[in-house]
Amino acid sequence: MKITASEVNKLRQATGAGMMDCKKALVEAEGDFDKAVENLRKKGQKVAANRADRESSEGAVLAKVNADNTAGVIVSLNCETDFVAKNESYLEMANALTDLALEQDSLEAFLAAEFQGMTVAEKLTEQTGVIGEKIEIGAFKRLEAPYVGSYIHAGNKIATLVGLSNAIDNAAEASKNVAMQAAAMNPIALDEDGVDAAVVEKEIEIAKDQLRQEGKPEAMLENIAKGKLKRFFKDNTLVNQAFIKDAKVSVADYVKSQGDATITGFERAALV
Repeated sequence: MKITASEVNKLRQATGAGMMDCKKALVEAEGDFDKAVENLRKKGQKVAANRADRESSEGAVLAKVNADNTAGVIVSLNCETDFVAKNESYLEMANALTDLALEQDSLEAFLAAEFQGMTVAEKLTEQTGVIGEKIEIGAFKRLEAPYVGSYIHAGNKIATLVGLSNAIDNAAEASKNVAMQAAAMNPIALDEDGVDAAVVEKEIEIAKDQLRQEGKPEAMLENIAKGKLKRFFKDNTLVNQAFIKDAKVSVADYVKSQGDATITGFERAALV
């Protein structure tokens, strides 16, 4: 049967697939639009299965905050190549997905949410077929607080969220500065209490081994190792790190200087 250019264009607008792929799908569906969409989705499933073991280490990591700055989300839309990651239509999809993610409270709910006439999970499969690369959600992170700020590093490779205990007058700038800190310094936890006990134990043992090699008496190792642990916390926990814009103060002290607020939490995602 004859397939018109307008029918092909309509399918292309709906799916983002190439003109020839759309025409082929319509021919196979004998002009049935919904069946043609399903054919393209099946093609995506085949491509996804073939590329399941491929690395999706490129993509776009975006952060967005709701209108009243009480909740934020980070979404990493991963693909295989930087060429695809920089494509305008790919970034448009990443932004639209992140907008949708703001309304969801979990990755499972996000993947099941409706997006452009199908679920997010189905859309990812469809786009895998359209683009020809493995497309997946690499990260979904949500943060709620009295005030949430965000930061996206140039190139969409790193995104962070920071929560403050109060919406102080300078909350936008203060939270962005702390979010930039988290992006640059990659802390492992907010404070000492957030560091996994296994990590603490490992750091103490490493310190003790170093001290033994230096010839320190066994009886002194525990106390000296705990001193080294304090340095570890200072370097690796957000509130204790030296503030990157003024190394004379900690991040916690910087926030305190901006008003009656403390850092309640942070989230960070990056392409690896």
